[in-house]
Amino acid sequence: MSRIDAKFAELNAAGKKAFVSYVMAGDPDYDTSLEVVRGLPSAGVDIIELGLPFTDPMADGPTIQLAGQRALDAGMTLDRTLQMVRDFRAGDDTTPIVLMGYYNPIYSRGVDRFLADARDAGIDGLIVVDLPPEEDAELCIPAQAAGLNFIRLATPTTDDKRLPTVLQNTSGFVYYVSITGITGAAAAQSGDVGPEVARIKAATDLPVIVGFGIRTPDTARDIASVADGAVVGSAIVSEIASGKSTSDVLAFVKSLADGAHSA
Repeated sequence: MSRIDAKFAELNAAGKKAFVSYVMAGDPDYDTSLEVVRGLPSAGVDIIELGLPFTDPMADGPTIQLAGQRALDAGMTLDRTLQMVRDFRAGDDTTPIVLMGYYNPIYSRGVDRFLADARDAGIDGLIVVDLPPEEDAELCIPAQAAGLNFIRLATPTTDDKRLPTVLQNTSGFVYYVSITGITGAAAAQSGDVGPEVARIKAATDLPVIVGFGIRTPDTARDIASVADGAVVGSAIVSEIASGKSTSDVLAFVKSLADGAHSA
């Protein structure tokens, strides 16, 4: 059982929904980013999504694009991202970490070497947004063989014909993208999301977590009430970008987590 599986089992036993937070590794610099990441579990975060900075983040909106650029400008690399996970694991061996990013840095390193390094560092799962199911042999299947969950995204345009293909090698959880378009582009609506989550859950036993367009505690609660949990990224990254202190950022994260957990 992976840390992700264990976390969902724990939440399910407690009758709670999951709160997942996304932050960009190395934004605005290594030390500040590590301080934020270390504080996330005590702020109520159940699963951490850690962004891997990349020069061409095509699925991301301006907020996360700029975060990635700040991290790259500050010298963040794949190696330093893995080191950040190791530094986090020195004090926390239970909170799941999902590395989210694009395939190019992984391909450049070599899949086998990357998977060994990622598992050794303490990463539990991967979300690689530019590798469709047709390319599962490239990374998804080797990742699962190495003990890492491979989490797939479903979207409003994933119809009933496409859904089984998306779900076929997915593990950990399914990430439902609540809106069409890029991250941070619009507000999620629970009335739209609920039927889509139900449709996905009818086709899989995996938890379904909803992200994109969640910026407030009320929206986190509303979305979590119709899913197995909520993901917030751009809103948290915006707080970091504004130069707020780590304690202020974590207070904002806690308000979102409290919202999701009240569902």
